[in-house]
Amino acid sequence: MDADWNGAITRARAHAPFLARALELRQDLAELLAAGEGEAALVLAKRSGGQVQSKAIALRRERLGLALVLAIGDLAGVFPLARVMEELSEFADRALDQAIAAAISKRVSDVDPAGMIGLALGKHGAGELNYSSDIDPILLYDPETLPRRERDEPGEAAQRYARDIVEMLSQNTPEGYVFRVDLRLRPASEVSPLAISLDAAMSHYESSALAWERAAFIRARAASGDIEQGQRFLETIAPFVWRRSLDFGAIEDIRRLTKRIRANQSGPQDVAPGWNLKTGRGGIREVEFFAQTHQLIHGGRAPALRVRGTRAALDALAAAGHVSGDDAHALGEAYDRLRTVEHRLQMVADQQTHSLPGGDALENVARLDGLSGAGALLDELRSVQAEVATRFDALIDDDDPKGQSATQAGGIAAQCEALGYAEPERVARRIEQWRDGRFRSLRSEAALSAFDAMLPNLLESFADADEPEQALLRWESVLGNVSSAINLFRLLEARPALFDQLVHILSLAPLLADELSRRPELLDTLIDKSAFDLPGSAENLAGKMRGGDLRNDYEAQLDRIRIVTGETRFALGVQLIEAAHDPLEIAGALSRTAEAALQVASEAAEEEFAKQHGRIAGSEPVVLGLGRLGGGELTHASDLDIIHLFSGSHDEESDGPRPLGATLYFNRLAQRVGAALSVPTAQGALYEVDTRLRPQGAQGPLAVSFDSFEKYQREDAWTWEHMALTRARVLVGSQQSRDRLEGFIAEILGQDRDSSQLKADVLKMRGEMASHKAPGGTLDAKLRRGGLVDLEFLVHFLQLRDKVGLSNDLDAALAALADAGLVDQDLAEANRLLTRVLISCRLLAPELEIPSPAAGRVLASACKLESAAQLVEEFDAARQCVARNWHRTFDEELETGT
Repeated sequence: MDADWNGAITRARAHAPFLARALELRQDLAELLAAGEGEAALVLAKRSGGQVQSKAIALRRERLGLALVLAIGDLAGVFPLARVMEELSEFADRALDQAIAAAISKRVSDVDPAGMIGLALGKHGAGELNYSSDIDPILLYDPETLPRRERDEPGEAAQRYARDIVEMLSQNTPEGYVFRVDLRLRPASEVSPLAISLDAAMSHYESSALAWERAAFIRARAASGDIEQGQRFLETIAPFVWRRSLDFGAIEDIRRLTKRIRANQSGPQDVAPGWNLKTGRGGIREVEFFAQTHQLIHGGRAPALRVRGTRAALDALAAAGHVSGDDAHALGEAYDRLRTVEHRLQMVADQQTHSLPGGDALENVARLDGLSGAGALLDELRSVQAEVATRFDALIDDDDPKGQSATQAGGIAAQCEALGYAEPERVARRIEQWRDGRFRSLRSEAALSAFDAMLPNLLESFADADEPEQALLRWESVLGNVSSAINLFRLLEARPALFDQLVHILSLAPLLADELSRRPELLDTLIDKSAFDLPGSAENLAGKMRGGDLRNDYEAQLDRIRIVTGETRFALGVQLIEAAHDPLEIAGALSRTAEAALQVASEAAEEEFAKQHGRIAGSEPVVLGLGRLGGGELTHASDLDIIHLFSGSHDEESDGPRPLGATLYFNRLAQRVGAALSVPTAQGALYEVDTRLRPQGAQGPLAVSFDSFEKYQREDAWTWEHMALTRARVLVGSQQSRDRLEGFIAEILGQDRDSSQLKADVLKMRGEMASHKAPGGTLDAKLRRGGLVDLEFLVHFLQLRDKVGLSNDLDAALAALADAGLVDQDLAEANRLLTRVLISCRLLAPELEIPSPAAGRVLASACKLESAAQLVEEFDAARQCVARNWHRTFDEELETGT
């Protein structure tokens, strides 16, 4: 092809707005190009940022100059595809190298950028970067040689450098950008930091890397930064990439990888507007994978095949007799033409696009390429596609009978369709992706085999759920977090009851499903028959949480509390959805669990606090539980309502190395206890703690002395604060402190009151609450009128007015009030029904609406009823009962809405 510089410039101005703008901005380069001085223009483009101090600006100007010169030289027929790709790749090397140096020198001046390595992968590593490509480096660092400030840890410094590198190259400024940087090829990218230490990377590639990572490292190259260290690293992991003998599992991995290309394609299968030059059938990626698959299989024994470039690999494979010369030539020519058209698409607007546009836009690309029109381009690409697709079909074709099994997307789709899934093909594609190696639990042949054995049952069970796809997504989360699944799959296959429980959790109880996805090991708690026994006393639970000699390891103590609490709460949740126990018993067990956690967390926090601040003689911290915690009726979603108190005088001082006055001492200790319960550790969070019921609320100190608490309750407390005390219970503290507090609370609750003022206060408070806190849904047993809030207001009013039934146990209080003739006998049963609904809905109907049929049946069963319809009927009847008693007591109608 003869050089046609002016024709190339004319086509660029007419059909590529990005190039037209670049020609206007860089008149110096435009003049050289018009004169046919392509090499001189290239030299000048590389010097574009030479006079600029800012590396970021200099690189952007060089990038624009190179983009212009290489595009016009390409269109003119002077710079062949290989030259264009090579120049772009070398610029990416320089840019990444300069970004590494700039990031380090920003914090440490006058040092060589040793210890920070930029590995080039993909097209960048192969020297085949496309016109508007991302770069996909892996950033590694050596903790021993990485320059950093004295106070910086190597890992922290490396992450800071990585963030600066990405920002410098990819941030879009008025000068444009250099390269978009994609770091997702790094090991375990979903959880790992941006920069990986050499040891961590080595460990990953030696023990847990996937087939696609082996394929990626065929083209890996130490491109920037500490290149010498990078080369040593690549030499070290070469046995991982180039295995001398492939086992059957590895070959299966490679075959699945190639098949997945086809399975994951979207858009038109044949050449037409929307067809993807890169990922479509017969496209660029199929050529690359054709070469790489053969390289992976044969390169371990034949070093001559270990080349990075696609055409070079095809030629080497042909020379070694692993593919035919015709195949190598045809695929190579097809690759070059597809890459050339890809560049034309990207030249138009400097966008990383690979799909053929439609209408005038396709006509425009064809004209930019020098063709007569869109029809000519489509005809040529159809011929190219046929050459590639035919050969790729032959590569992935096999007689494996498993190809027709339910483990392949087509078989799964058919099964899903027969089971009534709404979008069977989409579900099938998602399930097939589980097998692509992304989940550690499914990377071995044994795990895949066990998974395949249970998959039909899993699909059938989820099909009966109200939201089958949502259940599958929750199962996907479990797969993503479990480290080894072989035993789990086989256990589920052998234990149908456990399998059914898992399905119930994933399909019916979002809160439990979320917890299970975070901690799949919770399933272990269900294996033993004792999983359906209620936990023992708070003392027994506290003993489990103390768990051996952890007194010198505070973090381990907090983790132990979370492990035992999490396992217990999870088991109780399963017991609830399986209707193994009355929800009221579940609520009591949840309360004992929280009480034990509070006791052990308080002990641990006090012990840790005393190491610095000592203790205060004659004083101790005391925790008072209120609300549902005080009444022993927690749900799975309950906060812990507590008040921190301390005995002794506020004038005392602690005896430790850093002494504190009593008030400051116990307030800081209370903060420590709150953090011990609510701050996430490696084992997650525990409880939300609510201390707003303390004297003076959020405006008051977190912890107050007994004397201050008693004075406040006698002189300043509001009616609602005395109502709250009706459910108070001492949870942490010595027997002496318990006796004093319980005696004082009984005194406050038993004092004489003006019944008219008490009634006015109660009705005003309830009215304000109703106006500010609307019910959450139809089954809001707490806030709907006639619900538990109304019932509790009624009970607390009568307790304070008549001094009857002064118990923190609402059921006992109602029994005493009924015996005294103050409420109807059936109000106690209404309370029990409403409480069951509250507790059960927290797991089975968190939106507080009548759930769909499957969840509705389980919800009704948990509440000891036959059906969802009966549940609604009984729920409304209980609210009517509360309303009748409300009217009887306050002479005021409750609008229950039924």
